[in-house]
Amino acid sequence: MVYEFNLSTGREGFYNITNQVKSAISQSGVKDGACIVFCPHTTAAITINENADPDVVDDLLFALDKTYPDRQQFRHAEGNSAAHLKSSCIGCSETVIIENGRPLLGIWQGVYFCEFDGPRSRRYYVKVLGE
Repeated sequence: MVYEFNLSTGREGFYNITNQVKSAISQSGVKDGACIVFCPHTTAAITINENADPDVVDDLLFALDKTYPDRQQFRHAEGNSAAHLKSSCIGCSETVIIENGRPLLGIWQGVYFCEFDGPRSRRYYVKVLGE
């Protein structure tokens, strides 16, 4: 079963979507299996990282900006090549194991939608597989 979610984003940021992933798993009734969280955008991404300290996502954004700065030499006419690089670096999906009807995440882990070229209206999907 596939669940679609919509999200309004700011210019750049990490959005904790863990509760939506848990909701999709719960609604599916799957007890053991996996779910795939997928982003169909080329300037956004999905990642799993710490959800306890908000400084972690701020540090990630800072480091990504330093690693992939906007450069005058970029040829892409839209002017968002740095966002494409960040998206490719992080990736467009994550797979989470489902055990006993719950995502098997570490105590400090959360699932994040990563925006690198907002503000935008975005969507992402959760595909739940299993029994």
